[in-house]
Amino acid sequence: MTFGFAPSSAASLSSSAASATRVLEPAEWAAAGIPLLRNPREVVGGLHSRHRPKPPTVIVAVLDPDERLRASASFTPRPAPADGWLFRNVLLAQLRRIIPHDLRRRTPVRTAVLLCCREGDARWTEEDGAWMWGLRDACTLHGLRCGAYITLTRDGWQVLGEGRGGRHPHADSAPEPFAVSEVPPPPRTGGAASEILRRVAAR
Repeated sequence: MTFGFAPSSAASLSSSAASATRVLEPAEWAAAGIPLLRNPREVVGGLHSRHRPKPPTVIVAVLDPDERLRASASFTPRPAPADGWLFRNVLLAQLRRIIPHDLRRRTPVRTAVLLCCREGDARWTEEDGAWMWGLRDACTLHGLRCGAYITLTRDGWQVLGEGRGGRHPHADSAPEPFAVSEVPPPPRTGGAASEILRRVAAR
């Protein structure tokens, strides 16, 4: 509860410092041992064909050990601070809706990947770093392996931290007939994730 006073500068700096620690730099991401996708273009093409994303759209997908799609969800994030803790909660809410957790397993066997369709070019941004932090933490809490982080822009797609990418598909391209092995039920959109972001943006 507040009583009309602006927060102190010390409190603001403390809050900013806390948020800054919830962002992963590209070097940190590359050094984290994220498993490489065997066929990133097929994964990107399949998700693009399935969800038909336009900026801004985030797609979280779960792959089995053979990189077959087990579940996926897409949503439109509302404007909010680039904070990995917030993004972690959003992703965790989506994962809980689309697939059971694997916390009983000693070693994760399924992998979550994240595709962010956004404006701008494919270069890393602080918001990308916050999504990376959020994905890594959400995977830990849901018993999954943390997989690739992919950006999709009008220039094409890019797997950050790996240096792999391509011009097609891109944010403006029409869906191509990519095959998706063992297609799960239709993806869910919106819901709790949008509500969480809406509340934070309204503060």
